[in-house]
Amino acid sequence: MSNSLSFNVAPGGQLQGRLRVPGDKSISHRSIILGSIAEGETLVTGFLEGEDTLATLAAFQAMGVDIERSATRQVRIQGVGLNGLQAPEKPLDLGNSGTSMRLLSGLLAAQAFDVTLIGDASLSKRPMKRVTEPLALMGARIETTTAGTPPLRIQGGQALQGIDYTMPMASAQVKSSLLLAGLYAQGHTCVTEPAPTRDHSERMLKGFGYAVRRQAQGAAARICLTGGGRLQGMNIDVPTDLSSAAFFMVGAAIASGSDLVLEHVGVNPTRAGILRLLWDMGANILLSNTRTVGGEPVADIKIKASSLRGIRIPEAQVPLAIDEFPILFIAAACAEGETVLTGAEELRVKESDRIQVMADGLQAIGIEAQVTPDGIIIQGGQIRGGRVNSHGDHRIAMAFAMAALRAQAPIEILDCANVATSFPNFVELAKTAGLQLETQA
Repeated sequence: MSNSLSFNVAPGGQLQGRLRVPGDKSISHRSIILGSIAEGETLVTGFLEGEDTLATLAAFQAMGVDIERSATRQVRIQGVGLNGLQAPEKPLDLGNSGTSMRLLSGLLAAQAFDVTLIGDASLSKRPMKRVTEPLALMGARIETTTAGTPPLRIQGGQALQGIDYTMPMASAQVKSSLLLAGLYAQGHTCVTEPAPTRDHSERMLKGFGYAVRRQAQGAAARICLTGGGRLQGMNIDVPTDLSSAAFFMVGAAIASGSDLVLEHVGVNPTRAGILRLLWDMGANILLSNTRTVGGEPVADIKIKASSLRGIRIPEAQVPLAIDEFPILFIAAACAEGETVLTGAEELRVKESDRIQVMADGLQAIGIEAQVTPDGIIIQGGQIRGGRVNSHGDHRIAMAFAMAALRAQAPIEILDCANVATSFPNFVELAKTAGLQLETQA
């Protein structure tokens, strides 16, 4: 797919009907990783076939794991056990996926072989010392560039030791990387998070039969495991991705006359910050058919057009909605009054500097947005239309597509090819729901 892909979205419209967005990206990644090092077969249903998760899948195939995909989004993994991975013949190319690189750095630091992890231009700029430095404390040997960015050159044959590590920032990727290394380490590995982060790794490790201990420490938690155990293959039913659903939730909330149901959405409390923030803004969102699937809470989400109000976003909620802020900024643009975000420095080191790129885009379509060192201040107003550069960031491209529902004129969004990394059928699903979107290569 060419990086010159643009979205052209006509103004107005509404979102209607029942939709099922793609499977959860975080859970899809982890199903491949843990299924590959488990013993026996793992069957994954509802796997997200996006570029990021397929990069993880291809990496394990390159390390000798037998993985079969079916036409029905099922993936069958023949696990090789904790010590069954083989040296790949060439560097593992993880494309645009920061999750793949950070999680695999922990897992591969413990293997007997050397391996190099590489990625695309965007991933090659993203910070990796946040995982390589604590892994080094465990005995890992990983080289980065002088800037602490990929490629990562991992030296095999290291005897890892468990550590007790307090993360300086709340990051599920760092936590998961250290827990994966801890599977191979001597003794106990404990990670303390300063604020709650998504807990898919802990839930799935337990599902594979591996003991994980969690101790609450006020708002934070300490998660521990002991090396040397075994994982047993299992069946995994992947819920649909709340981060992907969020674009349609906000689209339906801001577009007059909308009435939309999103089916089988994962509503894990460590991911549900976007729901709480939209409720705080006055969004008409109801959860129904709530149930537990494979240890993960799931619900159908019904959204109707709403009158939104600006809010001050609590800093404690920031890690629980970190991937949803681009679309939340669109909700803020359509809300009455001011929305203030602080404590969100992490947004500057995502696929793009999401604070600056979103501010530039909002200003381009007539919304007042003021950047601060750790956040943004958005004044709700009238969206005019105009041209926005997504800078290859999939979530920014999809967010501005939804903004057209409230625009006075068309919105053109440049550099949208990376939408396929997380939401391969976004264009078709959005058009089915009522978005007047066309693509141009």
